[in-house]
Amino acid sequence: MADSISLRDLADQLAAKLEVSKSAAYEALGDAFGTINACVGKGGKVAIFQFGSFYQKSRKARTGRNPQTGAAIKIAASKSVGFKPSKAAAKAKAKPAAKKATKK
Repeated sequence: MADSISLRDLADQLAAKLEVSKSAAYEALGDAFGTINACVGKGGKVAIFQFGSFYQKSRKARTGRNPQTGAAIKIAASKSVGFKPSKAAAKAKAKPAAKKATKK
């Protein structure tokens, strides 16, 4: 499997596994992600068993610096989407490479 996958590729794999048309799988994934976006956009949390949870993160307004001039600038408060993987997903993550034995 590739290091990254597009929505179209994901839909193609899902269509093959479920034996449905590629367009139906693509539409279903689009609907699922749209539902997740709508829920998180309203401040909700979406937990997907053995995958992880999507939630809304808030950042307070703060003062920053323009890196070119050094002038202080105001950065407005903002909201973004956060993701926390489940324990099962974290365990499924690739294991680090084995350490080489060192000679003493």
